[in-house]
Amino acid sequence: MKKSNLLEQFRSFYFQNYPDDMETLISYFAVFGGLDLGIDTSKPLTQLIMELILENFEAIDAKMVALTRNDVLNRKLLKALATGDRRIFSAFNKAGLNNGNGGAALNYLQEAGLIQIEYSREEHPRERYPKMKLKREEARHRISHKVLFTHPFIRFWFYFIVPHIKEIENKEYDAFLKDFTKRHSSYTSLVYEELSELLLNYHLRDAQIMSSGSYWDANLEIDILTVTQNGSMYVGECKWTNHTINKKELHKINDKCRRLGIEPTQIVLFSKRGFSKELRQMQGAQLALYSSEDFAALLKKNSQETKANFLLN
Repeated sequence: MKKSNLLEQFRSFYFQNYPDDMETLISYFAVFGGLDLGIDTSKPLTQLIMELILENFEAIDAKMVALTRNDVLNRKLLKALATGDRRIFSAFNKAGLNNGNGGAALNYLQEAGLIQIEYSREEHPRERYPKMKLKREEARHRISHKVLFTHPFIRFWFYFIVPHIKEIENKEYDAFLKDFTKRHSSYTSLVYEELSELLLNYHLRDAQIMSSGSYWDANLEIDILTVTQNGSMYVGECKWTNHTINKKELHKINDKCRRLGIEPTQIVLFSKRGFSKELRQMQGAQLALYSSEDFAALLKKNSQETKANFLLN
């Protein structure tokens, strides 16, 4: 399988299908990203899933089985990673794997280009307090890396299709469609978060980025933490919800920064449906706000740019 990064896939999806707006682009890309299919984005998403995925289930399933080498452990781990918190150790537990067979499955999936590791930037208490006697739970704490799926469709398949695979094989779709309708928004949030990081880093392209990605430790999580060579620190939160974001979210992220002991150069908020008037009036050097339409900046490309390679062709 040839690889292409998320930005290439996002651009290719747009220039192949030309959805009317950025919200539609992100929502439909979160499902079909990585598939070499023409998508009529004027149709409802559930109708497209029925026509393009469920009605072609056997052919797609055969390709997904081949990608996972028809190995039950690989498939169990992918399902656990897709439906869980993406932490490797918790995925092992959820899939009923140990460090041995789980590690082997993880290595295969990474080498096959289906996933990539997102390394934790958490500092273990032993490193932070080398001369201090730690509490038992602190000493036993294990830092767990996370996993990102290389193509949105792979995650969609193991998030929604595989849990309902027996019913779908029998052409019984009601439970799947109910589940998709209920959890589609929360599912899309991760892709939105990944694209938000790309957009932030696009606007920081003149700075030398030293590290970027999400941050998590035993007590808190931050969607985006980007650090540049000059020591500037950008903290971002992403909200794929159907309501505008208000000042309460700013208070929450400020509290996270306080608990983490950092002073961000700028807080960056990304919102599907925009921001309250009060929050917009606060926008400036210390606060940046991005709505769905701002993601059009990621579509800029020159005519010589190579078309992305797709997952299933």
